[in-house]
Amino acid sequence: MRETNPDPETITRLLHGITDGETSAPDSLLCLVYERLRCLAGAHFGRVPDGHTLQPTALIHEAWMRLDGELDGLRGREHFFALASRAMRQILADHARGRLRLKRGAGGRQVTIHSNFDGSTDAPFDLVEFDDLLSRLADLNPRHARVVELRALGGLTVIEAAEVLGVSASTVDADWVMAKGWLRTRLKPE
Repeated sequence: MRETNPDPETITRLLHGITDGETSAPDSLLCLVYERLRCLAGAHFGRVPDGHTLQPTALIHEAWMRLDGELDGLRGREHFFALASRAMRQILADHARGRLRLKRGAGGRQVTIHSNFDGSTDAPFDLVEFDDLLSRLADLNPRHARVVELRALGGLTVIEAAEVLGVSASTVDADWVMAKGWLRTRLKPE
């Protein structure tokens, strides 16, 4: 089995290779990070209700296709996984919106994730609503929204998120508490 936390220096070297036009670098990068991307995708799907049609593998491949043109100039592992997490969130939200359109005429179920973002068992909420709220939060405080993306969806630690954002770990901690509170007060349980 591949390592789920691949060597940051190797990822950075491959990202530089992509920027430098090395044709084998994208494939090498995908092989290196695939298991970590599976873990991220699995986290998104850990509590999705039965009947959901998008699978983690399809999410990874769709995210990779979206990332393909955006890999030039990434700063390293944390930046890469932050971008991958954002792509996965956008894909899931788009998929959920499509399912909602079908639901109006076909009685389908909404995609949900859990509202506490830390693995315990709060009531699930609607992913489309979450995506809309995250966009509203970004309008109010872009860094708070980025912290939610990096921590809840990207699986980054406080220190990794701080590196991506260029702020201290204590700032990320404070932003995380504020953003979770803001989202919890606005999310409607299913």
